[in-house]
Amino acid sequence: MTAMSRRAVLQAGAATTLAAATGATATAAAQPTGDLITRRVPRGGEVVPAIGMGTFMTFDKRPGAERGHLREVLDRFWRGGGRVLDTSPMYGLAEVTVGDLAADLGIAGGLFLTGKTWVTGEHLGDDSHARRQFEQSLNRLWRDRIDLVQVHSLTNVGTVLPVLRAWKREGRIRYFGVSHHEPAYFPIIEQLVRDGDMDFVQVGYSIRNRVAETSLLPAAVDHGTAVLVNTPLEKARLHDLVRDRPLPGFAAEFGARNWAQFFLKYVLAHPAVTCALPATTDPDHMSENLGAMRGPLPDQRTRQRMVRHMEAIPGFADLLDRPWYPGKTFDGVVRLP
Repeated sequence: MTAMSRRAVLQAGAATTLAAATGATATAAAQPTGDLITRRVPRGGEVVPAIGMGTFMTFDKRPGAERGHLREVLDRFWRGGGRVLDTSPMYGLAEVTVGDLAADLGIAGGLFLTGKTWVTGEHLGDDSHARRQFEQSLNRLWRDRIDLVQVHSLTNVGTVLPVLRAWKREGRIRYFGVSHHEPAYFPIIEQLVRDGDMDFVQVGYSIRNRVAETSLLPAAVDHGTAVLVNTPLEKARLHDLVRDRPLPGFAAEFGARNWAQFFLKYVLAHPAVTCALPATTDPDHMSENLGAMRGPLPDQRTRQRMVRHMEAIPGFADLLDRPWYPGKTFDGVVRLP
């Protein structure tokens, strides 16, 4: 399909489907209802569900590869109240998979889509690559506008941020921000937050990687910056660590019925966190993740108890030194080292 015909399909059909399914306009469809844990975006005022979805590795599929299970993952995400979906041109063909499946399900216009730029340029100050990459993302995602665009891994941040600010003024995006999963870069992100106008930051944060709690997350609260959390499950390493272990009895006190909810509720309980972005290729795991949005969250004393429980498990201390996605393989374009 051409870019124009893809957008025409979206505008003519997806919004109507969403309105019929939810009793709302496509814009309002992103607003959650019911008993879900939600968070307000400080600089926009809108409310989003506290569990979103990442797509790194999981949605990167080559042309012709089986995607039926991913369609079910996305369908459960939508029907279970999820709305915030994070992707990137860096993630191989993940944008293509997201765009095609969301359009097929009739939900492309209702997702709160967060994208990224990940470019340098032909020379210092060149922003042409960022502009071309953005147009490519729009076409792949079946959208005329992306809700949030982030400077991925702070790549060329000094050149790209002014472009994102301009796109926000022009209405091409609704919010802008920066992202990184490595704690070594958190001081740079924190300074950008303190400097003033950052709508969102996306950082790595989990029950094992708690570096952001020290200074970055409090700064985000103080300066009205929304926080997306990547790697809340540490790329399957947390599950691998506890796979043969039962949940501790006290997990029932905050409604955690499985390890995914145990780990995700720890993250959501921090007041700075707007939305966590676990990723999966398994529809049942998606349902487990979404369950973290229901029921109580642990208080600070309980969170400390959760950490102590994990610290007593052999291997927790060196978890971050282990390879990503233990025992898993992916068949997309991206290849892990």
